[in-house]
Amino acid sequence: MSLSLAPQGERAMERRFLVLFLPRWPTDYLKRRDPTLGGPLALSETVKGGLRLGAVDEEAASHGLWPGQGLADARALLPGLVVRALDGPGLAAAFADLADWHTNLSPLVAVMGPPGSYGDLAIDITGAAHLFGGESALLTLALDRLRSRGYGVAGAIAPTIGAAWALSHFARSQIVDGTALAERLAGLPVAALRLAPDQIAGLTQMGLRRIGQLHGRARPALEARFGSSLLLRLDQAYGHAEERLVPRLPLAEYRAERRFPDPIGLMDDVLAATGDLAIQLAHRLEKQGLGAQQFALLLYRVDHKVMTLAVRAARLTRDPVHVTRLFTHRAERFSGEYDAGFGIDMIRLEAGATGPLDPVQTGAFATADGLADLDDLIDRLDSRLGAGAVLRSQQRASHIPERAMRLVPAQSPAPRAQPHPRRPERPLRLLSRPEPIAITAEVPDGLPAAMLWRHNSYRLLRAAGPERLEAEWWRRGQRLELVPQPDPQTLKPAEQPPYVAALPRFDARAQTRDYYAVEDETGCRFWIFRQGFYGEPVAPTWYLHGFFA
Repeated sequence: MSLSLAPQGERAMERRFLVLFLPRWPTDYLKRRDPTLGGPLALSETVKGGLRLGAVDEEAASHGLWPGQGLADARALLPGLVVRALDGPGLAAAFADLADWHTNLSPLVAVMGPPGSYGDLAIDITGAAHLFGGESALLTLALDRLRSRGYGVAGAIAPTIGAAWALSHFARSQIVDGTALAERLAGLPVAALRLAPDQIAGLTQMGLRRIGQLHGRARPALEARFGSSLLLRLDQAYGHAEERLVPRLPLAEYRAERRFPDPIGLMDDVLAATGDLAIQLAHRLEKQGLGAQQFALLLYRVDHKVMTLAVRAARLTRDPVHVTRLFTHRAERFSGEYDAGFGIDMIRLEAGATGPLDPVQTGAFATADGLADLDDLIDRLDSRLGAGAVLRSQQRASHIPERAMRLVPAQSPAPRAQPHPRRPERPLRLLSRPEPIAITAEVPDGLPAAMLWRHNSYRLLRAAGPERLEAEWWRRGQRLELVPQPDPQTLKPAEQPPYVAALPRFDARAQTRDYYAVEDETGCRFWIFRQGFYGEPVAPTWYLHGFFA
């Protein structure tokens, strides 16, 4: 949740928030996964070297057990207690999946609390309640479908997140509008403001047990005694300070969805519905003059799970036939993992990475350069074979031949190439690794006259070169030796600092290459190079690096 103060004097449009409170989520989730668990259940965790209860179910709570109690004391009070280890990250991940499933009510869903929290869902239902027959029907639907799966849940709808949280925790299943908000909050305990335990204890000692009692108190005194967080929570609950909901899933501005009265299960039915949604989405994008490169298909299963299929296009598009074809190819790879469970009751198609896309002339006066067909082919191959299966070459800022190009996904954006104005000719085929050869010349530094490669001899009739390529010293793991500068007053050489005395000196001559383009008596042209220099302690070596056309 990100917080910001609303401008003074401006009344924003009233928003509507639904907060779902699952007080027994850890134990309810574990019982749903393992129906054989019976009797009172508790989850234990290690706190400061001791085992304590992290969560208890309804039956264990009825026997007087509570989270934070020592495990030994709990077993003494209830010998038949069933204890399992509390898996915090696993519970948080499962609750995040549950939050994603609730995006079939509204795309704006967040898990309240710090990262790794579970138990409270906040949903922005502004403008979405009419799709379910009103707020009352929406709240009933949200609660009933969770209770039917064995989860204890309470919920509330209010104009602010803070008020909805307070009502869901302390009033249960209420719908409050802006006119009755102050009256409903006034009778709730101060703990409904999401305060720290020490703040609640301090307010209780002062006799301030209800939220309504805080209005008659001076704000500076409350801030000095309990901090600014008390006033912030109070203002958020009443709507005087804005509390923004940050959804778990990125919000797609352009989307289309379809709900089914009876769940579907076949992939053919899913793809048929996808084609209809692609047409609807294309009309919306066309009205705005936009296209998209990323498309996501969300399949909402009845058993609160969400399956996602994502495809990407090489260029902006809104062609529904092309988008449907991409999902068809993607579904072929997904068929082995596809599991509709008890059925799919909703499908949503989202478009991302949008950008301006002008209408394209089609017909007798259209000009086709083949690039669009090539992009469509790359899209189909990538969706069928998987992301990263189709690659293309991309130039890099390097004059070393094997580093001048790299392979990148074909759908990645291609930067505009800036060719070197005096770039020499390069071979059509470059070996992945230069291969050693033996060279014979009339003089050591003369042009090559014969070559021995893979036990075959080649008589060289023509040769051009050398083209010298120096080493890229900045890519080496060794650092340059720092040469001390002379003292500007005495002009005497300064002493070498002790912390750089042992630094190795970079030897550029050992990596220098002299390239030659040579041609044998059959007309074959080779690209060879010599590494090193004659007259050095280490003799130079020759390599074959590529072939010209």
